[in-house]
Amino acid sequence: MSDTKYLDLPFFDDAHRALQSSLDDWATAHITQDHPADVDAACRALVRQLGQGGWLRYAVAGTAHGGASDAIDTRALCLLRETLARHSGLADFAFAMQGLGSGAISLAGSAEQKARYLGRVARGEAIAAFALSEPDAGSDVAALACSARVEGDAVVLDGEKTWISNGGIADFYVVFARSGEAPGSRGISAFIVDADTPGFEIAERIDVIAPHPLARLKFSNCRIPLAQRIGAAGEGFKVAMRTLDVFRTSVAAAALGFARRAFDEGLHRATTRKLFIGVLADFQLTQAKLAQMATTIDSAALLTYRAAWLRDQGRNVTREAAMAKMVATEGAQQVIDAAVQLWGGLGVVSEQPVERLYREIRALRIYEGATEVQQLIIARDLLKEAPATSSARHS
Repeated sequence: MSDTKYLDLPFFDDAHRALQSSLDDWATAHITQDHPADVDAACRALVRQLGQGGWLRYAVAGTAHGGASDAIDTRALCLLRETLARHSGLADFAFAMQGLGSGAISLAGSAEQKARYLGRVARGEAIAAFALSEPDAGSDVAALACSARVEGDAVVLDGEKTWISNGGIADFYVVFARSGEAPGSRGISAFIVDADTPGFEIAERIDVIAPHPLARLKFSNCRIPLAQRIGAAGEGFKVAMRTLDVFRTSVAAAALGFARRAFDEGLHRATTRKLFIGVLADFQLTQAKLAQMATTIDSAALLTYRAAWLRDQGRNVTREAAMAKMVATEGAQQVIDAAVQLWGGLGVVSEQPVERLYREIRALRIYEGATEVQQLIIARDLLKEAPATSSARHS
């Protein structure tokens, strides 16, 4: 088990500490690191296990609909993702997508929508997906082209989505489409599309270096009830951003989990690998590498749990979440690379723990906003404050 002294930080209360400890024990007993031959089946099984274990309750909001609390506890969400990621990247993925896929419903769904979907998500009985990205609209969400036109009491969707996690296994998809109330981001609405809806299809399954269900979706005259719209017309962009603000911090936490596992593996290798008349850890080069790895992890943890704590206090954390996501994912890549180096040739052998981590971390630097996008978010937020700061200095 990794060092958990960070749980003594004032960001957490006793309930958070107990939650992390309970999940760690449960994961040790129920989750294996092996990558299965059938990833779809493994993800479905993990969702069921996580639901039966009661862990998915923390991914949805509303005790009336199976949630652990009426609002998502960001610190709990982050602790759960960090712990699961340390045990298994696929388990973290299964948990995270239940939250991200249903997040818009938790935040802005109607009472009927919450009653229909959230309880099943929390119990692991329905798999959720978040369908935002398109072939020509990733980081620039306002550029999306998938269309939604209202026809009486129905909405008709046409277009494509891509890079959709849980694509192909989800029971429902939260889809963001251009409804045309205004130009740009103000003309986007959010809809729930059940997987068996006529006019909806999985156009292509996508294979990536760390296998998980991923697909391109196609909508062709796909008709859904207008009651499946989440929130008001034209508010989809706001709903998407609010959802991402919750879960972006948890991406940083997942990266922390990967980094902590890599550090544990690297430390074990350094202290047990015999080299010349001692062990690898006797060399100052190795000691310097371990020190840098540990410092990188602690730096990322402080940013991550600062953002989570601030959000739980009701603060806007767009800047803090971007900082946490950027530093944690980039830092985890460095820590994992160092662990591979410490393991030498074994570090690149397929399915060794550090080799799996090397593949799993790479996507986190891209999804839910690539590092370069996080830099833009941080800079724009800083520049918004610059005139006021400058005026105050010269007054």
